[in-house]
Amino acid sequence: MSYKTVIIDYAPKTKSMSSAIESKANEMAENGYELITMSITNSAKAILVFKTADEQAESSDGKI
Repeated sequence: MSYKTVIIDYAPKTKSMSSAIESKANEMAENGYELITMSITNSAKAILVFKTADEQAESSDGKI
């Protein structure tokens, strides 16, 4: 299982924040990552945590 953390830069408006998160989540999904959690900081930044989808393929094969 592999994790990747991405920081969304300063976005003080909810519309721009949600757009940036959606864009990054879609970009990462194309590269085989799934958004598993996120946090928005008091400084109007977001921390997104992704994991590789390889974990799901392994668990369906019963290799875990």
